Amino acid sequence: MGRQNHDLTEAQWQALVATWGGCAYCGRTDGALQKDCMLPIANGGRYTLTNVVPACPSCNASKCSTEVTTWLRRKRMDEPAFLARQLEVLRRLQPEVPD
Repeated sequence: MGRQNHDLTEAQWQALVATWGGCAYCGRTDGALQKDCMLPIANGGRYTLTNVVPACPSCNASKCSTEVTTWLRRKRMDEPAFLARQLEVLRRLQPEVPD
């Protein structure tokens, strides 16, 4: 992990938490949220604004080191809705994100 460039700032993390308004996967709002890498660090992911979402401990533990779309499909969650929301969040936080 030390060799990767992790550039997510605390301010960006707080903005992600506020914009998502809860767990990015299940919507849970009670309890502490954890940083989850959509592309796991074990698979080359990094802690960056575009790769991290807030996750409740249950979703984060369930997803573990699985890539987000694979996990969403396995859990029979609404993958298109998640991806659309993730893009919406990034556009709010980085207006230069293309359509």
